[in-house]
This record gives sequence, structure tokens and C-alpha cells, in this order.
Amino acid sequence: MSKIAANLEKVYRRMHRAAERAGRSADEITLIAVTKTQPLETVIQAYQAGLRHFGENRVAEGREKATGLAEWLAQTGGESPTWHLIGHIQSRQVDEALGPYRLIHSVDSLKLAQRIDRLATRDNQPAVEVLLQANVSGEVTKSGFELAQWSTNPGQLKAFLEAVTQIGRLDKIIIRGLMTMAPWFDNAEDARPTFQSLATLRARLRSELPQFDWAHLSMGMTDDFEVAIEEGATMVRIGRAIFGERE
Repeated sequence: MSKIAANLEKVYRRMHRAAERAGRSADEITLIAVTKTQPLETVIQAYQAGLRHFGENRVAEGREKATGLAEWLAQTGGESPTWHLIGHIQSRQVDEALGPYRLIHSVDSLKLAQRIDRLATRDNQPAVEVLLQANVSGEVTKSGFELAQWSTNPGQLKAFLEAVTQIGRLDKIIIRGLMTMAPWFDNAEDARPTFQSLATLRARLRSELPQFDWAHLSMGMTDDFEVAIEEGATMVRIGRAIFGERE
């Protein structure tokens, strides 16, 4: 058994235990392997270990790996994987982001959504599935719609609801849920309020804007994914626990 396969077994066991604690089925949760800085050879090993969802922070780097993995699969056969774009997207990178990524987790402004819509329309691309990135922790280094006070500041929530409504009207955008990144803590329990806030926000959005799809909560990484699962994550983004420490 490869090191990646062994690590993957451990991650799945932890996911199952966390789901059981929350009275959930682990089948509800998608494991996204974060391949940032990992070479194509490592991605192939992860595919061979059974992984089918891969996440990239960097638009161009992920595009190269998606192409390389597709070429390898064309020679060897196998099920096509799903690529997720999980990192911040600059406006000039939208062109590159269209195509290889099935789901973009990091739409953090109306302006970005409008640019995706405009370029997808121009190039006759299919509609783009997205998650709206919400900064519910208030950490200044995190991207996302500013929502740290959404539950106590009516103006902040109203502005977000108006932006979501406009995004939802775009022809080439399909909203699939929310994403967040918790601050890093020594104790994963300290991340719980962030995940609780996102889950509560989704419940509010289901009530206020039921015309949109709020199926997914993308939250939780190597240091805190078990807490995220306990709070309702449907997607967890894990790198180090699968691949080891980055060089």
C-alpha cells in the first residue's frame, strides 16, 4: 500500500467517526484532495488510491495537472475526476478558470461573478457551478463576502442578499452553496463558531432565497475537518493529511 493510500484510509476513518458523532452519513461528504504544489506524478498516485475529487488553489497550476491527468487516463483508461477551484481568483484569471473546473468554490464578489458570466457567454461555455465564499470569521487575511456580523448587522446581511439575488440572475452562473475558511488555531475546537456561523447562514439563505440551490457547505481542512463535518460540511478540502507536509 502506498503512503498516500495509507493516509487516505486514516482520513476516511476520521471522516466516518466525525459523521457518526453528528448523526450523519459519511456518504454525504465529499473529500477533495488539495494538490497545491504536488507534482502530476503524486496526483496520479492519489487517483490510483481511489481519489476522484481534486482541488487547486492556483488556476494555471490546476489546469496543467487536469490536462496531464486527462492525458494519462486516455492511455490507461478510468473514470474522469472532478476538479475544484478552491483558491482566490483574480479577474484576469477567469479565462483560464473556465473549462477544467467543475465547481468554483471561491466566488467572493458580484463583480467576479459578472465577469465569469460575461466570459462564459462570450465563449459559449456551459453554465458555471459556483460556491459563494463567505468570510464569516472577520479575519482580514481571508477573502470572501464580508459576513462576520451577518447575524447582528441587518445591513451586512441585506447587502449580501442583494448581491446573491443579482448573481442568481446571471445566465451562466449556478449557485450550489457556500464556502468558508476558518482561521488557524492550535485547537480545532476554536474553529467551531466559524463553521456554525456558515451553517446558520445557509439555513437563513434557504429561507430568504429558496429559489437557489444551497446544497453545499465547503468548509474544513486538515487541521479542523472533523469539527467542520460535525457542523454540517458537505465538502472538506484536505491536503497535508493525504500528501504529507509540503516541501
